Amino acid sequence: MKNKFDPRHLKRIANIQALFAWSCGNNAPVTPDTPEIINLVPQIDQMIQANAPKWPIDKINRVDLNILRYALWELLYFKKNPTKVVIDEVIEIAKEYGTDTSSSFINGVIGTILKKNEPAT
Repeated sequence: MKNKFDPRHLKRIANIQALFAWSCGNNAPVTPDTPEIINLVPQIDQMIQANAPKWPIDKINRVDLNILRYALWELLYFKKNPTKVVIDEVIEIAKEYGTDTSSSFINGVIGTILKKNEPAT
């Protein structure tokens, strides 16, 4: 993250906040990307569950869960930004909004999923 006021950083935060609001029962998506992400939540949650089996979806901290949902959407479906940039950004967001262990948990789950989704060479 180069700057806290970078429009791309602020857009990521807005998407994560919209997902968080949605997961708390607020059905009004507030960003242009939110409806697409919400449509993919079942597939994304399956990936999270398969790669963090000790943590059922309903037991993952909601902030962490929605950061993961957003990150996996951007990495696996949106695919317009470099992987390292997206990971760095969401780790910084996790450090800012999550708990002391959020960043390492999110990094571990993303790393495991990306390794499994790497094309064979």
